[in-house]
Amino acid sequence: MKGRILWGRLLRRALALFLATLAVWVLPLCTGAGAAGALRQLGEDPAFVAAALEAELGLAPEEGPLAQLDGWGRLAVSQSPLLRTGAGTPEGETGEEELDLPAGQPARDLDDLTEPPDTTAAPSDIVARTLVPTSPEGYDTAGGLYLYNRTGLSVDLAAAAAAPVNITLPEEGPQILIVHTHATEAYTPDGADVYTPSDNNSRTLDTSCNMVRVGEEMEQVFTEMGLGVIHDDTLFDYPQYNGAYDRSAAAVAAWLEQYPTIRVVLDVHRDALIGEDGTVYKAVTTVDGTSTAQVMLVLGSSEGGEHPNWLENLTLACKIQNGLNTLYPTLARPMTLRSSRYNQQLCTGSLLVEVGTHGNTLQEALAAARLFARAAGQVLLGLEA
Repeated sequence: MKGRILWGRLLRRALALFLATLAVWVLPLCTGAGAAGALRQLGEDPAFVAAALEAELGLAPEEGPLAQLDGWGRLAVSQSPLLRTGAGTPEGETGEEELDLPAGQPARDLDDLTEPPDTTAAPSDIVARTLVPTSPEGYDTAGGLYLYNRTGLSVDLAAAAAAPVNITLPEEGPQILIVHTHATEAYTPDGADVYTPSDNNSRTLDTSCNMVRVGEEMEQVFTEMGLGVIHDDTLFDYPQYNGAYDRSAAAVAAWLEQYPTIRVVLDVHRDALIGEDGTVYKAVTTVDGTSTAQVMLVLGSSEGGEHPNWLENLTLACKIQNGLNTLYPTLARPMTLRSSRYNQQLCTGSLLVEVGTHGNTLQEALAAARLFARAAGQVLLGLEA
């Protein structure tokens, strides 16, 4: 299956480049002699070739070679239907993958590199699901662990789970950094938890209701457990969503330089689950009688760029996932491996943590944040020098 996906990706990229280049020669027939000269020059421009490929990969225009093209270049790229489709497709996904959701998933979770969904629903219209695998089909599995591999890479999950974590937490100084690349992500307003939306119905600048509040809950639990935490509450995704990962990467690098004792970086988000028919789902379970959002660990890989130590991040994720499964069965959704790096190349203790979905309530997310921090904290305490 993975081989077919990889070959399909290569064929799509080759076709995308051909169609974009063809546009360079077809557009002049409709645009006049002056435009013809400008467009023909694009065929020999390495920046145009790179931009065509980046568009097919789904990279946001503000974050890659597309940003360097002038109006004619962008117009040429836009003439390819395949490239236009790619520009709105999460990085690393393929047509083959879209057709085959793994068992236990009611809808595809939306990649964090895409523009956030503006689809919301009344609490009574949101469909609650406890997302647990109903079969191993569609997953890499090992010893009760499930990995939804959305890359073309082959993963030995058993080996990753059995490997030691090559991280030692120092006794003094900050050990954990919590950031929020998409801090303005929010949940479904319900009860007393209401907020004023910002530029999107499922986002808000109110830090008492967005991801900053969820990070504060984790910070409190980690601190109570004796772990040293820095919580960066910067809104990297506002006022501009695109480029948020570049901005959070700069901040993480600065924190790591200022505090070399930091060994673990948690980028805390929330997911979005919307069915093809527009149904909004929430990932929820019950722990000790409390309605609790489910948590998902997302791993980046070397498929999206230089990331030589991504397997070390996967090993840490396996340890934490095992801890979650032991303490709070059904709290954790299957881990997900994606092509994008999500800045995880900056630190071998980096994880992206999705706390619930935009269909969950804030109280469900806060309950999940506390439980996640307790389980993860126990694993991290075992890494202290």
